[in-house]
Formats: sequence, C-alpha cells, structure tokens
Amino acid sequence: MANAWNQTRRMKRLAVGPMSTPEYSEWRVKRINDNIPRPSPENSQSIEEHLRVIPSELEIIKQDFERRNAEVEKKIEQMEAEKVNLRLDIDVQKLEIEGLRKGKRKVEEDLDSLKIDYKKLRLSAITAGLGKTSEQWRQEVQEENAKADRWEKNKFFERGLSESQNEKDELKARVAELEKTVHQYRNYNSMVELQASLSRIEQMKKNIEGLEMALQNYEAKIEHLEVNEDHQSEQLHYLQDQVARRDRVMGEALVQIRKVADHLQTLAV
Repeated sequence: MANAWNQTRRMKRLAVGPMSTPEYSEWRVKRINDNIPRPSPENSQSIEEHLRVIPSELEIIKQDFERRNAEVEKKIEQMEAEKVNLRLDIDVQKLEIEGLRKGKRKVEEDLDSLKIDYKKLRLSAITAGLGKTSEQWRQEVQEENAKADRWEKNKFFERGLSESQNEKDELKARVAELEKTVHQYRNYNSMVELQASLSRIEQMKKNIEGLEMALQNYEAKIEHLEVNEDHQSEQLHYLQDQVARRDRVMGEALVQIRKVADHLQTLAV
C-alpha cells in the first residue's frame, strides 16, 4: 500500500511539477503532514490501534458459529445430565415395582394360607356335627363374595403392574432414541445443521417434559398401589380376627359338647 501511495505521489508530481509554484509546494507539504496522525493528550491510542484491521465478514461468521457451537455443546451436556437423572429415576421406579411385587406375593401367600386354614376349620366343624343357622350361611356367602372381589382387585393390580412395565420399556426406548439423537448432534458442522439442531433440541426438551410427566404418573400409580396394599393388609387383619373368633366359638362349642356327653354318661350310669 505504501509503494502504491508513493507511486501515486510521484505520478502527481510528474503531472503537475512544471506548473507548481513555491507557495503551492509549501501548502502541499503542509497538507501531507497534516494527514499523519499525531498523539494528543485526549487520545492516547497508538498508531497500531489506529491502523487495526477490521475483521472480515467471514471471520465474524466464524466467531458466531463458534459461539453457537459452544452453546449447543453446553445444551448437549445438560441433556446428557438430564438423561442420567432419567435413568436413575427409572432404576428407582424399577426397585419400587419389584418391592410391590414381593409384597403382593407375600399377601397372596398369606391369603392362600388363610384359605387353607379356613377350609380346615370348616372340615372340623362338619366333623364335629356343628350346624349353621341361616344368618351364618348368609354371612359366609357375603364373605365369599368379598373374597371374590378381592381376587378381582388383585387381578386389576396385576394388569396395572403389566402396564407399568410396558411404559417403562417405552421409556427405555425413548432414552435410547435420545442417546442416538445426541450422538447425531455432535456431527453437525454447517450453519444450516446448527439451526436444525437448535430446533431439535427444543423438541427434545418437550419430549423430556413429557417423560417427566409420565414418571409423575408412574409415581402416582405406585402410591395408589401402596394404598391398595395397605387396604389389603387391613382386610388380612380382619380375616385373621374372624378366624380367631371362630376358633373361640368352636372351642366353646366343643366344651359344651363334652359337658353334654359327660352328663349323658352320668345319666346312663
């Protein structure tokens, strides 16, 4: 640039040299010196800062792309952290469901044992020759109907657990899809792909919100199952109380039968 400027000056001097006057030459030298920047107290910037190169449009685009790429990487890290938290929630839910299943099996075993004891009591009552009134038969029919209702509720709980398992499998599939999408985002290198990745990130945020709502629904279902387990425990205690009461009644009846038998033997003598 300096060579081109000097060449231009030399050309101008050649063109106007013969026609210039001493006054013009003095004015021209002064004008050239005035164009050179001088340091002043108000402006302490150096000549290098005055001559600083303005960044080109390509460099501006590059800096903007790097900034947006850093933002996308940060969002991807946040999504990976959310994915880890989601996996932890799924594992916790898995453990809770397994605990419910164990509790349900324990209740079923207790009910089966109670049913066997009840059959033994009925057989003992028949063997002892004890009769039942119509009120007792009606009460027994009601209890059998209540048992049938409980078994129906247990089947409903089993269906609920199966549905929860299916929904958990869907969550795992969504997590796998999320991992695949995150891997694809790392391979984007153009501005168009960057804009597309930002829109996909927003969509994935919505999907994560949907997953959080689904997890909340699962927690609500688990709470409902726990409440039903407590209700079944209360029913189990009630049945145990009924069995104990029947044992007392049968014991008193057997005592009375023995007294009657002893009295008959005394009369026979």
